Amino acid sequence: MNYYENRGNSFWSMIPPVTKNIIIINIIIFIATQINQNFMIGTFAMFYPTSPYFKIWQPITHMFMHGNIWHIFFNMYTLMIFGMYVERELGSKRFLWFYFLTGLGAAGLYLCVQWYQVAHGATQLLYVPMLGASGAIYGVLIAYAMFYPNSVLTLIFPPISLKAKWFVLIFAGIELVTGIFYTQDGVAHFAHLGGMLIGWLLIVWWRKRRKIGY
Repeated sequence: MNYYENRGNSFWSMIPPVTKNIIIINIIIFIATQINQNFMIGTFAMFYPTSPYFKIWQPITHMFMHGNIWHIFFNMYTLMIFGMYVERELGSKRFLWFYFLTGLGAAGLYLCVQWYQVAHGATQLLYVPMLGASGAIYGVLIAYAMFYPNSVLTLIFPPISLKAKWFVLIFAGIELVTGIFYTQDGVAHFAHLGGMLIGWLLIVWWRKRRKIGY
């Protein structure tokens, strides 16, 4: 018997421990952010390394920060739905590593793009924070698509059904196009792509080393 069995009949009781605890931590930090937004964002969101607001821990803490209720709702809902399956495939310890590494990968690609922009005169970006779990969650999404490529997913709006592998490819394409052509929309598109890239590399690496199954 494992922790997925006989834990009650509620949906919450079916969520494995790492996914569940990440959600709880995000909610606690979101509440703290609503109490003192200036301190929380200035301290724990991620700023460019030469910004006066940059702190060494921000590449990790930024993935627990959210700007508003819809931001955290959609991120945590997606993590809850897909993270539980990915955690079961990887095991809790490996999933924890996966989540943080994809979040760091998201931060890394975002900072590379930001470095290019700052080098070409966009110095205002030194004062613009990046926050949210989306980069790590995009990593979870691509892992889900690699484990369950032919599972059918349906969007709420528009009500379109596609296999997971096609949804993820479409999302990646949208993020790439919007990241290149809509740089002022306030969304860290390249962070999403960074999370997906690291997520894909990790699953491929672990499979080659037979650490996980196909």
